[in-house]
Amino acid sequence: MATIKDIAEKAGVSAAAVSRILNGDMSLSVTQETRKRVFEVSEALGYRKKRVDSGHSKYDRPVTLGVVQWFSAEDELRDSYYLTVRKGIEDYCEKNKVKIVRAYKNDDMLGNLKDVDGIICIGKFSKDDITLFRGVSGTVIFLDMITDDTEITTLSMDFRGGVKAVMDYLTGLGHRRIAYLGGIEYVGDNEPVRDERKISYENYMKEHKLSMRGLIKEGSFDSRSGYEIMKELLEDKEKPTAVFAASDAIAVGAMKAIFEEGLRVPEDISVAGFNDDEMSSFTTPSLTTVNAPAYDMGQYGASLIMAAGSLSISTPVRVKLPCRLIVRNSCSNVRNA
Repeated sequence: MATIKDIAEKAGVSAAAVSRILNGDMSLSVTQETRKRVFEVSEALGYRKKRVDSGHSKYDRPVTLGVVQWFSAEDELRDSYYLTVRKGIEDYCEKNKVKIVRAYKNDDMLGNLKDVDGIICIGKFSKDDITLFRGVSGTVIFLDMITDDTEITTLSMDFRGGVKAVMDYLTGLGHRRIAYLGGIEYVGDNEPVRDERKISYENYMKEHKLSMRGLIKEGSFDSRSGYEIMKELLEDKEKPTAVFAASDAIAVGAMKAIFEEGLRVPEDISVAGFNDDEMSSFTTPSLTTVNAPAYDMGQYGASLIMAAGSLSISTPVRVKLPCRLIVRNSCSNVRNA
C-alpha cells in the first residue's frame, strides 16, 4: 500500500507537505498546481487515508458528511431542483444523526472538508475536481452527474427515458413541430456540460424524421431565460405547435411569453416541462411535466454513501433513477391547419 513518503517522492514535495495537503490544510503556502499534483499522485498510487479505529464499528461514533454544491444559494432560488436534492440529503442525515458540513465550489472548499467521513457532490464537476475530492476521502458519491468515468459512484436521472415519455406523448397528440428550450451549464474552464435531455430530444426527432430547424433555443435554467428564449422562438413566422422545456422553471417563463403574444396554452401551443417542481401543479393551466425524483436522489445518495463507508465498499456503482410523465392540462391535440 502506498505511503505518504511514496507520494512525496513522486510529487517532488516533502512528506509533511503531502500530509497537510491531503488533510485539507489551506494554511499551507503552496500553489494550486502543487495541491493538484499531490492529489493526482495519491490517486494514481491508490493511497487512502488511515482512520483512527477505537475498536468499535466505524459508525459507532458521530459521522460527518461533506456536501459539496457546485451552484450558489441564488441558483437554488431560481431553480429548486438542486434545493430538493439537498433537502433529501439533509432530512436523511437529520433522521440518522449525521452531521453535515456544506461546502461551495471555491478556494476554501478543501479546508471545509477536512476530516469528513465521506463526500456527497451535487451537480456537475470537472475531472480535476473529481481528483481533488477523491484525494480528500475514499468515499465520494456524485449526484446528478452523468460521466463515462467508471471509477466513481454516481446517481443520476434516466433523462433518456423521461424525454422519450414526454415526446411520445406529444407526438401521440399529433404534434410534429416540437421545440426544445434548455439551458447551458459549465464545468472547469467554461467547458459546457452535455445535457442528456437535449441529446435525447435530438435523437428522438432524428429517429422520427422530424425537423429541428429553428426549434432549439438555449439559455439558463430559470424562468427569466425561459421567457426570453420563448420570445425569440415566437418571432419566427412558422411557430411550434408544442414546446418541451428542460426544466419547469423554463416552462413557466415560456408560458408567460406565449400569453403575452396573445396565444393560448394549450389551444395554440402545448407546453411540457421537466422536474415536476411544486409550482408545476399551480400554474394556469397546470403544467404537464416529467417527474424527476430529486428528493429521493438526495435520500438515496446519503444512504448509499453511509452504507459504502460502513461496509468498506470500494467498487463504484452507477445508478439511474426512473423518470415518469405527469399529465396535466398544458398539452392538447394539435389543431388542424
